[in-house]
Amino acid sequence: MTFNDDSQLSGGKVKRRGRTTAIGGGAVGVGAIVVFLIAQFTGVDLTGLVGGGDGLTTIQDGGQQAEPVQECRTGRDANADVSCRMEGAAESLDAYWTTEARALGTSYTTPDFYLFTGSTDTGCGAASAATGPFYCPPDRAIYLDTDFYDDLQRTYGASGGPLAQMYVVAHEWGHHVQQLQGTFAETDRSGGGAASDSVRVELQADCYAGAWVGDAATTESANGTTFFEPITQAQVADALSAASAVGDDSIQERATGRVDPDSFTHGTSEQRQRWFERGYEQGASRCDTLSVSGSQL
Repeated sequence: MTFNDDSQLSGGKVKRRGRTTAIGGGAVGVGAIVVFLIAQFTGVDLTGLVGGGDGLTTIQDGGQQAEPVQECRTGRDANADVSCRMEGAAESLDAYWTTEARALGTSYTTPDFYLFTGSTDTGCGAASAATGPFYCPPDRAIYLDTDFYDDLQRTYGASGGPLAQMYVVAHEWGHHVQQLQGTFAETDRSGGGAASDSVRVELQADCYAGAWVGDAATTESANGTTFFEPITQAQVADALSAASAVGDDSIQERATGRVDPDSFTHGTSEQRQRWFERGYEQGASRCDTLSVSGSQL
């Protein structure tokens, strides 16, 4: 998607974090990092596997705190710079879900959104650039190293493009909505399988991402101008390419040369594209992946 050059960004939705160092009890070591690598690009609740950060104290190098991305003022900035694109996407997503969550009967609050470089510590454990974007429920925050977008093309084979990047953010934002809806508390994501709760949660987040895209061209920025220019089919194709690239079958085939449906945690490439399209065409109210039969996923 292309931002309207004249749309106005309020700023403050996205913050930058420096590297962090873990100290004290409850250290998060190699096991936590492996969990994150397995859960790459999931946003799934990992607290049961890494201890939820209990006893973990963090300090930031030089005592620096997370600082808002302040240089982003217009859609023109968002078109030119990836950090500003993240700010613009966050503002659009926040405007969309402020209204849509109410329609779904959910009390909405804005998630925190942190950009980091290299590594960072979170309430879900330690994360590195290799982790990929994720949502951490205890923090109610999205964490993202924008270097992942290079990996999305180079390693996963996605076509790239601004909407592909923003689809990633919208997927993680969808996990925040699920957290607010109580979905994480009501589902068992400890196991995998083609019809598992893990897959259902991920496909719903894809559907929520599609629902935002379908509405994005009408969502207004701070000055009343829409955030985005009309969306093209080529841009939607970029988002679908990103969804396809991170399907379980695609990742497993690339990594091992075989596909094991019993170990699926996110859904196939076809499923991820289909549920994104469902949200895009029909809206968030049609994103009920939790109650449909396995054959309908």
